[in-house]
Amino acid sequence: MGEPRIVVHDAATLAAIAGEDAAVERELPLIERLWASPTLRKTFLILMLGVIWEIYARFLDNPLLFPTLTETMEAVVERTRDGVLPMRAWTSLRILFMGYASGILLAAIMTVLAISTRIGTDLLETLTAMFNPLPAIALLPLALIWFGLGAGSLIFVLIHSVLWAVALNTHAGFLGVSQTLRMVGKNYGLKGLPYVFRILVPAAFPSILTGLKIGWAFAWRTLIAAELVFGVSSGQGGLGWFIFENRNVLDIPSVFAGLLTVIMIGLVVENLVFRNIERRTVRRWGVQS
Repeated sequence: MGEPRIVVHDAATLAAIAGEDAAVERELPLIERLWASPTLRKTFLILMLGVIWEIYARFLDNPLLFPTLTETMEAVVERTRDGVLPMRAWTSLRILFMGYASGILLAAIMTVLAISTRIGTDLLETLTAMFNPLPAIALLPLALIWFGLGAGSLIFVLIHSVLWAVALNTHAGFLGVSQTLRMVGKNYGLKGLPYVFRILVPAAFPSILTGLKIGWAFAWRTLIAAELVFGVSSGQGGLGWFIFENRNVLDIPSVFAGLLTVIMIGLVVENLVFRNIERRTVRRWGVQS
């Protein structure tokens, strides 16, 4: 075997090698770096949808059927200045938070019982099979009889919207926790609620977060639909009632302003609230890439 060879490069060769490395590691163009941002891509898509809306509405040229985006934004500004739109939005959000929180609490109780006992599992599966396919809005007539013309009726249907989605996803996440983690918790002597919150909840949090997102979406659209009926009955309400009363007076730009407000609130909750929760928990813990 020959002796190892030592290769000595001159200054020109080393400079060429360094130049190649610099070329490989060169910075991406500004457009590519901007396009790599999900926020900017989504903003661009929203702007494109707005342009399509404006073009189609101007082509249709019938404000009673489809107002332009410009007319809709003018209605948003006007109804925001007179305080009607913010007041309606706050009314809807206040009731939504109460129903959403109550649904999550009941789902947590039912899921803990289901993961702890066999009878609890059977109860959750039976109730889910019975009530999950039932539309929440179909319970509104009964809710009005039981709870009267008040927020209680809306909260009742919101609980129904949230409960089953959150409970199903949480229970599925608990069942998917590996036996290794379960054994770790038992070896540390964890039982009951400490075992659930220290072992099961962190491991199953992606499924829990998915259930929270689905429950939010169900609750938000159920609330708007329920307010259309509830507002007719009581003469007051949130964004759903705002949409209904403006439809009655053929103020279509205000109707679209209410719909746009519903959409914008949904986008804010999805991209600011749930996305931040996911980034601070699921991605930080390494549960999801």
